[in-house]
Amino acid sequence: MRKLLLSLGITILLFLIWYLFIKPYDYQVSFSANAFPGTINQTIKIWNESLEDAKIINQKSINSLEQQIIIENHNYTYNWKINLINDSTSKVKVYISEVGNSIFNKITIPFLETHIEQYAEKNVKNFYKIIKEHLNNIKVEVKGESETERTYCVYIPLHTTQIGKANGMMNYYPLLSSFIIENDIQTNGKPIVEISNWDMVSDSLQYNFCFPIIKTDTLPSHEFLKYKWLENTKAIKAVYHGNYITSDRAWYAIMNHAKKNNIEILNTPIEIFYNNPNMGSNEKEWRADIFLPIK
Repeated sequence: MRKLLLSLGITILLFLIWYLFIKPYDYQVSFSANAFPGTINQTIKIWNESLEDAKIINQKSINSLEQQIIIENHNYTYNWKINLINDSTSKVKVYISEVGNSIFNKITIPFLETHIEQYAEKNVKNFYKIIKEHLNNIKVEVKGESETERTYCVYIPLHTTQIGKANGMMNYYPLLSSFIIENDIQTNGKPIVEISNWDMVSDSLQYNFCFPIIKTDTLPSHEFLKYKWLENTKAIKAVYHGNYITSDRAWYAIMNHAKKNNIEILNTPIEIFYNNPNMGSNEKEWRADIFLPIK
């Protein structure tokens, strides 16, 4: 009996040491969403921008990112872990801790409703509502293997985040369109975004915003604009409907399709946009054809 009690006491002591001093979080919230990890990752970042005092402080991959939220002088760290559990559903676990107050939280959480619990439940419920609304406002349909067309274009190279891609397009649309009109250049298709580099860890994009044109021998030069051929390429195609800020949701759908079908692809998407957002039409009716090249 004495050995049993001693063993039990040591087990409880070790558990308390782990719980109070080693366990890396104070509180956990989890939920499931019908979205790919990349979609959830990017939606967290958009939601983060809407918060009064919050920032993304670290990202190891699209499945793991760390967020800081300050509420009424409480400094919280939200560690998001996102894992795809089947073809259309991701499991999200949020590990939450409070800087400088972790031991107190761990002691009181089993007995009282603490601030960290209240804020965590409120914030995660708010995010869950946002991700559901977002998914209701977009549609992605993977069409399968296809091929892009060869075309000549005038373009501007840009460097930004995924969220900033559409903003870059809006900022430089007037420059490209006015250059074409002023120089009487004949267009040859819808605007195209050609991603030249996509770093998912640092969340950065290098891309060319292109207007297809008819190539002639007398095209004028410009300080910022360049010319190039966009070569045709075999690719997996998806059709996206929704706000162009989130057209990258189709990238993740194509990547999942490629993985399921053992198709090697390049993470350099090509997007063709059929609507002008400045015309004020219903976002659900906006269309973009999305391609990820096949190796």
